[in-house]
Amino acid sequence: MSIKKELPKIKENILLADYTTFKIGGPGRYFLTVKNRKELIEAVKTAKKFKAPFFILGGGSNTLFSDKGFKGMVIKCQTSGIKRKNNMISAESGVLLKDLVELALDNSLTGLEWAVKIPGTLGGAVSGNAQAFGSRMSDSVKSAKAFDTGDFKIKNFSKKECNFSLKNSIFKNNKNLIIISAVLKLKKGNKKEIKEKIKDYTRHRKRMHPLDYPCAGSVFINPEIKITDKRLFKKFPDLEEQNKKRAIPSAYLIERCGLKGKKIGGAQFSKKHANFIINLNKAKSKDVKDLIKLAKERVKKTFGVVLKEEIQIIE
Repeated sequence: MSIKKELPKIKENILLADYTTFKIGGPGRYFLTVKNRKELIEAVKTAKKFKAPFFILGGGSNTLFSDKGFKGMVIKCQTSGIKRKNNMISAESGVLLKDLVELALDNSLTGLEWAVKIPGTLGGAVSGNAQAFGSRMSDSVKSAKAFDTGDFKIKNFSKKECNFSLKNSIFKNNKNLIIISAVLKLKKGNKKEIKEKIKDYTRHRKRMHPLDYPCAGSVFINPEIKITDKRLFKKFPDLEEQNKKRAIPSAYLIERCGLKGKKIGGAQFSKKHANFIINLNKAKSKDVKDLIKLAKERVKKTFGVVLKEEIQIIE
């Protein structure tokens, strides 16, 4: 028995660059699109049975595949079930964030405006506790369901059990747990005000983010720290103001290290927003990784701050 016989719809040697917002990545040995929970679980069980590495791909943002591709099975999750009751939304992990934002707006529910124009899925947003404009996915999550590949059981997680932290969760830390669905609890709001907030956030993204080029969103997590070295305040007079924020923007640190606009190969730290690496001209995975390495070294040397990647690097 082979993987292809067990999963007749599976494809082979599919170029992964076509399925990510970065437009970077070699071929996936196996590639399967799943449309519902049953297909998702069946795909994972089959991968485990054949001892094939697997990766669950959502909207393709926040992901950098190797130029060599992926030797295992990429499972493209397009589960789309979504229901609303009062101020609660229950949705499958493959539901696009834009669809959640639209449903919330249509029903005058507030709490998801920050997610407008983020090209990801609910599963990825919950796993990575996505955030923007001072709001986080964890603000809205009431509970989640996950499939445990360790014992093949579906398990329920309360918000507390999700162990949310800065751009993190139990699901991101435990690769055995694959998010199947989540329940969001929103608040009743004023439709006109919700719509205006969505417009404001959309305008901000267009103005500040390099949306004209393929990219994966923010490369680094904004560190929630305070810099105490007074010598740095003399060298960077505006650092004290940044230090007052909940988190110091990684874009600020990268820019002050002189890396805004820095190119390696076909990749570049955006001139518009230094925490975005853009695929300027047929960039390779190595180009992006070299820029990431350079930024981490420079920021550590200059500010004593260790940057942590937000994007997933899949080898």
